Amino acid sequence: MILGVLLIMEYYDLAIIGLGPAGAALARQLAGKMRVIALDKKRQSGEEGFSKPCGGLLAPDAQRAFIRAGISIPTHVMADPQIFSVRTVDCQSGISRNYQRHYLNINRHAFDLWMKTLIPEHVTVYHDALCKKIRHQDDRWHLAFESNAQQHEVSAQFIVGADGADSLVRRTIYPDHKIRQYIAIQHWSRDINPTPFYSCIFDNRLTDSYAWSISKDGYFIFGGAFAQKDSTRRFTALQEQMAGLGFQFGETVKSEKCKVLFPSRWQDFVCGKNNAFLIGEAAGFISASSLEGISYALDSAEYLAEILAKPGANPNKDYWLATRSLRIKLYGKILKSRLLTSPLCRYAIMKSGISHIASVKAG
Repeated sequence: MILGVLLIMEYYDLAIIGLGPAGAALARQLAGKMRVIALDKKRQSGEEGFSKPCGGLLAPDAQRAFIRAGISIPTHVMADPQIFSVRTVDCQSGISRNYQRHYLNINRHAFDLWMKTLIPEHVTVYHDALCKKIRHQDDRWHLAFESNAQQHEVSAQFIVGADGADSLVRRTIYPDHKIRQYIAIQHWSRDINPTPFYSCIFDNRLTDSYAWSISKDGYFIFGGAFAQKDSTRRFTALQEQMAGLGFQFGETVKSEKCKVLFPSRWQDFVCGKNNAFLIGEAAGFISASSLEGISYALDSAEYLAEILAKPGANPNKDYWLATRSLRIKLYGKILKSRLLTSPLCRYAIMKSGISHIASVKAG
C-alpha cells in the first residue's frame, strides 16, 4: 500500500510572473505558439488585489505599440478629462511653465485588467496568485506559488520576470544586483480644483526624483517618488507646500504605495540569463526622467515575443541584442533626469521659456 498523495508536476514551455502591461502583452503574443502559464497578483474584477501607484498616462510610444498590434483601447479604460499640457513647477525657484504633452489619460487599474482580458483562453492564468519561490534545476525552472489558498508547483523551460520593481525573478538570478529604488506614494482625493490640470513638480529639498498630480474622473491624484527613509514625511511636506501654492485637496479616499526603480547607470539594465528573462520595470526598463514605464513594458514584451516564438541557440543573447536600442534610449532618459533634477540646470531651462505655452485667460 502506498501512503500519501502523488503530486503530478505540470510542465509548460513558458512561465510568466506578473501580468501588468509587460506580462499581459507577452502572454497575448505567445498564446498558441507556446504552452504558457501566467501568474498575477491582481484579481480580475473589482478594485481588490494589487493596484500600482501610477498617474495613469499613456505615452505616445505606448500608443504606437497598440497601433502595431492593431488593438484599440476601449472607452471604459479612458479617464476624463483628456489634458494635453503639463504644468511644471520648480518649487525652489518658484518658476512654473506649461509644456505640451500627448499623453492619454487612463484609469491605470482598469487598463491593467483590460490588458489581461486580451490574453486568449488557452493560456493558463492564475489571478490573485503569489509566486513564493523559483529555482533552476535539470535545465528547467520550477515555481512554487499560492492561489486561492492552494499551493501549486509547476515547471517551465523558460521563465519571464514581469513582476516590477521588487522582481522575485531578478532577485533570484541576480542576487547581488543593486539598483536605486524609491517609494512611490499616491493619494486620491475628491477633485475640488476649479480647473482640471496635470502637473510635474520638482523640489530637491524633499526628493531628487519628482512628484506629479492629475485630475481623473472626478478625483485629484497627487503622488511622488521619495527616498525610502522618511518617504511618508516627505510626501506630506510636499503636499502641504503645494496646498500653499494653490493646489486644492479634497477628502482623501484612497492611498497607494509601492517601490519604484530609478535607473541611474548602464549596468542597471538587466535582461536575464539561463533561459530566464526580464521585461518591463523588472529589467530596469523605466524612464528615469518621468518614471514612465508602460511604453518600455510593451516594447520589451514585443522584442521577447519575437525571440521566444522561434528560439535560437542562445535566446538570452538574442534578447540582449534586440533591446540594445531600448537601453540606449533609456540611458538618454538617465542623462535627461540629471538635467531636470539639477536645480541650476532646471532653472536655466525653465527660465529660458523654451517650449513654454502661455495660457490665455478669457475676459
